[in-house]
Amino acid sequence: MGTPAQFFWGIMFGAIGSGYFIYGKKQQAIVPLCVGVALCVFPYFISNTFLILLVGFILTILPYFLKL
Repeated sequence: MGTPAQFFWGIMFGAIGSGYFIYGKKQQAIVPLCVGVALCVFPYFISNTFLILLVGFILTILPYFLKL
């Protein structure tokens, strides 16, 4: 069980990840699809709030810089 901040950020990054996943599936783009899955799953494995924010923001902006 985590803190309320971890729960909140997990839900926020999960929602962003769902959007990336749906976009990647419709556009058949592998980077947003994989980032969407990663954003939905990674909060389960990280228990530090700062690391959740760091990894979440990096994953969120990754499709902008990595266009395949």
